[in-house]
Amino acid sequence: MSNNVVLLIARILLSVMFIMSGLQKLTDIAGTAGYISSVGLPAATLGAWVAGIGETLAGIAVLIGFQTRIGAAFLALFCVFTAIFFHADFGNQMQMIMFMKNFTIAGGLLALYASGPGALSVDGRRGA
Repeated sequence: MSNNVVLLIARILLSVMFIMSGLQKLTDIAGTAGYISSVGLPAATLGAWVAGIGETLAGIAVLIGFQTRIGAAFLALFCVFTAIFFHADFGNQMQMIMFMKNFTIAGGLLALYASGPGALSVDGRRGA
């Protein structure tokens, strides 16, 4: 299998969760804001909108391979941020797993940032 096909599969696998999660946040801003405020972060409603829009748009960007490095960097930072602020209860096994999952996904996104999207992408077609 060519590297371009592997990068396409990686982009699909890395992006679907963020697109779905972002859309879910956008359909329940109040619930998302409530979760954000439950950990003591300020501006919960604004944060809910930023998270929902950011996850959705960056996820789509990674999926189609448009401005892939920017989308991957945003999502990697998002994963690290959410791990630290929402999943750092190391006494709770599920939260520890979520923390590690977020860091693992951030690693995959950083690898995509470093490699670029491959030829089977909008960026690849544009020569970017």
